[in-house]
Amino acid sequence: METRSGPHTQGERYDLIDALRGFALLGVCLANLSPLSLYEFLGPEEQAALPTSGFDVIARHVVEELVSIKFITIFSLLFGLGFAVQLERAQARGHGMVPGYVRRLLVLLGIGAIHAWFVWWGDILFTYAVVGLLMLPLRHASNRLLLAGGLVVAMLPPLIAPAVRPLLPDLASQAQMYGRALEVFSGGSWARAVEFNMQMSGWARLSNWALVCFVLGRFLLGYWAGRAGLLQEPGRHLPLLRRILLGALLAWIAATTLAQVQAPMRAAWPPIDIEPVRVAIRMLVRIGPLALGIAYAIGFALLYRRPAWERRLRWLVPLGRMALTNYLAQSLLGIALFYGCGVNLGPRYGMAGILAACVLVLTLQVGWSRWWLHRFQYGPVEWLWRWATYGERPPMRRRTSFSH
Repeated sequence: METRSGPHTQGERYDLIDALRGFALLGVCLANLSPLSLYEFLGPEEQAALPTSGFDVIARHVVEELVSIKFITIFSLLFGLGFAVQLERAQARGHGMVPGYVRRLLVLLGIGAIHAWFVWWGDILFTYAVVGLLMLPLRHASNRLLLAGGLVVAMLPPLIAPAVRPLLPDLASQAQMYGRALEVFSGGSWARAVEFNMQMSGWARLSNWALVCFVLGRFLLGYWAGRAGLLQEPGRHLPLLRRILLGALLAWIAATTLAQVQAPMRAAWPPIDIEPVRVAIRMLVRIGPLALGIAYAIGFALLYRRPAWERRLRWLVPLGRMALTNYLAQSLLGIALFYGCGVNLGPRYGMAGILAACVLVLTLQVGWSRWWLHRFQYGPVEWLWRWATYGERPPMRRRTSFSH
């Protein structure tokens, strides 16, 4: 008979990690609403013609510098950390984790495929499931290898791009795909939107092939953090957490500064304006978003362990505990608000419309998550995920009150 680990109980959860996952979901929602609102598909002239263009320039810059990539970095780090937690629990129970973990990821793969093909082309779950399977051979890797490997893999795409690009099929340009997306998604036909969404999903995965490196690098770093117990027991690692926070902030400042000065620097000194130097600079610049995402995660953890801040931030726990349900719901709500087959707000309100929609969506989700978890143990999609993974229907109704 096969020995396997079953789904963990609610008592085994870490509120800090759930709250941090909820925090990450705030930024993910804001970043994802840009393409979901169709604003990202507008050309520069069309964006400049919007009545909100003055505000949009400032808001877009702030979101790109402080939100985009950084919050999905937190999400990805937490996935890698979760791998360590699952391994630790399986070992504590004397069970092997591989069969259950593989089934869990295959179910996630199916959820991601449905989401990517039939709902929103920008799905990340499919990639998470595929890359998550790559973690299995690395589960016994040394801490040094996890740290070095995570950083190298995260920076790798500019170096391997010349070898990868010839292997890709001929792809439509971004301008072509974005123009077509604006036309189709603004239209009132749901069938046409779904059909083109499938095309867009395939195009996005091939054109953004570097996403695999992005995710794997962060998974490895998150796995190292989970193995060290940095977020499970932050009080035991305060000096290390503070050093990581300081180092991450310095790395972000250095990478951001390099991104700003590298073009004039190469122009002023032609001997360094050569391809190896340009590749090295592109690799180093990729450290910036990773470092700021790490700084956000560590800074949040340090704040959360303070009682006053824990009380202020606990409202994020139910949002993060239902992160999968809420992530999928954000896509549906974004489509309902902005696509032609929905309310058809479209991109006409620019970044102001995106920010207003983000506040609306997150307000609904915070209230919904709290209400749901007062009555049930799992979010609806989380419950289905566990059922499909373990072949046993987990109890849904909550026997004790949810306190957050």
